[in-house]
Amino acid sequence: MKSLIVDDSGIMRKIVSRTLRQAGFGGHDIEEAENGAEALEKIEADAPDLVLTDWNMPVMNGFELVEAMNDKDLGIPFAFITSECTDEMREQANSAGAVAFLTKPFTAETLESVLGKILG
Repeated sequence: MKSLIVDDSGIMRKIVSRTLRQAGFGGHDIEEAENGAEALEKIEADAPDLVLTDWNMPVMNGFELVEAMNDKDLGIPFAFITSECTDEMREQANSAGAVAFLTKPFTAETLESVLGKILG
């Protein structure tokens, strides 16, 4: 399985990657992108099994990314991992088809619980 971590912070991408491994997904391939536009290029070139994206990023934010994914009918599960969490954001994420909406900080146990059914 392959996951794509999308966040404008390189440190946060490393934290998510490390936490995925701690959650038991160490055998998975993990790719990174620093914004939604870069992520969309990677997705179109070699689709991952899951996209984990931040919400607020320059160039193309996470919600614009999932809208583009939905417009292209890619069918790739995605989740938001973000520090900002409003009821409106949760509603938008759910309406777009997000499999999860996690807020920073998070734990390996949280990732395993939420993503275990997707990543296996």
